[in-house]
Amino acid sequence: MSRGLVVVFALATGQAVASNYLAQPLLGTLRDVFGVSEAVAGLVVTASQIGYATGLLVVVPLGDLLERRRTIVTLASITAVGLAAAAAAPGIAVFGACVGLVGLTSVAAQLLVPFAATLAPEAQRGRIVGNVMSGLILGILLARTFSGLIAEVGGWRSVYALAALLMLAQAVVLHVKLPRFAQSAGLAYHNLLASTATIARDEPVLRRRALYGLLSFASFSVLWTTLAFLLSGPPFGYGDGVIGLFGLAGAAGAVAASVVGMYTDRGWVHRLTGGSAGLMSAGFVLLWLGRGSLWPLLAGVLVLDVGSNGLHLSNQSEIYRLRPEARNRINSFYMTSCFVGAAAGSALAAAYGRWGWAGTCVLGTAVSLAAVGRWATDRQRPLAQREPFAGADPPV
Repeated sequence: MSRGLVVVFALATGQAVASNYLAQPLLGTLRDVFGVSEAVAGLVVTASQIGYATGLLVVVPLGDLLERRRTIVTLASITAVGLAAAAAAPGIAVFGACVGLVGLTSVAAQLLVPFAATLAPEAQRGRIVGNVMSGLILGILLARTFSGLIAEVGGWRSVYALAALLMLAQAVVLHVKLPRFAQSAGLAYHNLLASTATIARDEPVLRRRALYGLLSFASFSVLWTTLAFLLSGPPFGYGDGVIGLFGLAGAAGAVAASVVGMYTDRGWVHRLTGGSAGLMSAGFVLLWLGRGSLWPLLAGVLVLDVGSNGLHLSNQSEIYRLRPEARNRINSFYMTSCFVGAAAGSALAAAYGRWGWAGTCVLGTAVSLAAVGRWATDRQRPLAQREPFAGADPPV
């Protein structure tokens, strides 16, 4: 894993996952253009997340069966087709189906992360995965900024048209730069999927971390499904371009991923888990204070993103220590749990039209406190404290 290859992984992961978040700052515009309610517009995000969760469940395990580079390039190419179709969608139903397809195939990001973990030297795995995850997080955040600014200039369809061209270019780069890698589990496809459930049954660490991931992604989704509605209405009245810039407020989450990755190599996973869950709860308090004021709102977005991304990377540092030969199936179960949480969060947040911003903040706080409560009652020592990576500093 040369430095240049780590950069390729980070950029590709970020661009792949970004395809799944382009609609979020555009929800107010999509509501008006297609003449639907806020609840129906919000379900576009749910369709995308359901597609992603389905891909995690049925596509990501193929990384333990098929040659990695060919699988990743194929998925990137299909994503480009889905983005182009979304740009031409005549109505909300067709648009929802297109973003669902994009969600299904953009799980290439979740093949790239365990691929990086496999290629990384053991003593540097946490740091390298953290750097790749920084690319993923920046992709999620900058997708909103990119989407909002491009829509402001050229309309919402131009967002998806340009994203399709960029994804096609990425497929070419990945074909040239990624190493060929095949590590077959030697199972038929249906047995491969069944073995994912068996692994989850046999690994309590995986189940516990999947629960943390579900709660983290649910709280994250509650915010970003409703934020565009708050910002487009009074007292803010912002357009798509300004709403997209709010993605930059969470850029600290990418920095946090790199730092968390370094400290997970030192066995600090348990305290990082608790601290990250606590930051998520604090973020929603700030978001409630920012219901009519810009600076507390920005602070809340930043704190929530740092907390949710810190918890996510703490989870990954633990699950990637389990069964190296089954990393894609492990990642499939974990990330499927995460996006079940994300879909549930966005679906529940569709009640924004009835309960408003206060309801969003109460819901997000309740989910975040559930993560804090799970951590406070966790008596099992993390793997990182029992089996640190070779060469890592001992816990302090």
